[in-house]
Amino acid sequence: MADKIKTVAMIGAGFMGSQIASRASVYGYNVRLFDIKKEVLEAARGTTKYHNEAHFTQHEGDPTEADKRITFHEKLDDAVKDADLVIEAVAENVEVKKEVFSEMDEKAPPHAVFGTNSSSLPVSKIEDAVERRDKVANIHFASPIPERYYVEIMRGTETTDATISAVEEWVRSIGCLPLTAKNECMGFVINRVWRAIKKEALKIWAEDDADIKDVDRGWMIFSGMAAGPFGAMDFVGLDVVYDIEMAYYNDTKNPKDKPPVALKEMVDRGELGMKSGKGFYDWSDPEFARSGFLDPKKK
Repeated sequence: MADKIKTVAMIGAGFMGSQIASRASVYGYNVRLFDIKKEVLEAARGTTKYHNEAHFTQHEGDPTEADKRITFHEKLDDAVKDADLVIEAVAENVEVKKEVFSEMDEKAPPHAVFGTNSSSLPVSKIEDAVERRDKVANIHFASPIPERYYVEIMRGTETTDATISAVEEWVRSIGCLPLTAKNECMGFVINRVWRAIKKEALKIWAEDDADIKDVDRGWMIFSGMAAGPFGAMDFVGLDVVYDIEMAYYNDTKNPKDKPPVALKEMVDRGELGMKSGKGFYDWSDPEFARSGFLDPKKK
């Protein structure tokens, strides 16, 4: 099955979708990139070129050739009609994903494998929207891909070993490391650990137990990472963070899993992090963004 993957359709051209599309094109795959929003699709024409340059630091070749392997589509039919692998990266909402999967199932070739880039939802919560339940899996990329080149993989209730093997082989073929969960679980592998860190960081902030800069700088020193929990959440997008936290809460119904009200208020105000210019940090000042805003040596 894996050797038949030649064309990849990416459903959702936003922050993660454009990165995945770029990665696949750099490693030789034909990519069909779709988004329902014209402005997002248009922006992706630039971001994929930017990502191509970054990916080629790990892979020999010509970024301009990779550019030619990506086509941009406003109709889902055109994006998936000849796809061997279809990955969705839309809103972290079960009903939205089910709707997209149902349409993918209707319009993609019968042999095509389906993946969701969901960062929290097991594919079993989505799989009843399709007939090909044996060919669906979680295929979750981290960001930025060149630095965090692992991909979390998890099966649904009817996913075959052949499907998982094909996905693992495809992930390796694009220079990434597959991390396959043995059992279905919310948060998969690394994201499950990251979620515990994120949850406690949000609690510290909501209860005003410490300054977010101290949390971030302490974590950077402890872990050696280039950003702390709050900086990382700003990178991802606070709307996405909120949806993910709500997915955990809706799964457990445990009040301790419900994200802080203050986080929802930030999202409602449009304070979404780096992409909106303001989140936990103020990104509107270019000098601020360039100056190493989380440098442990800075006050």
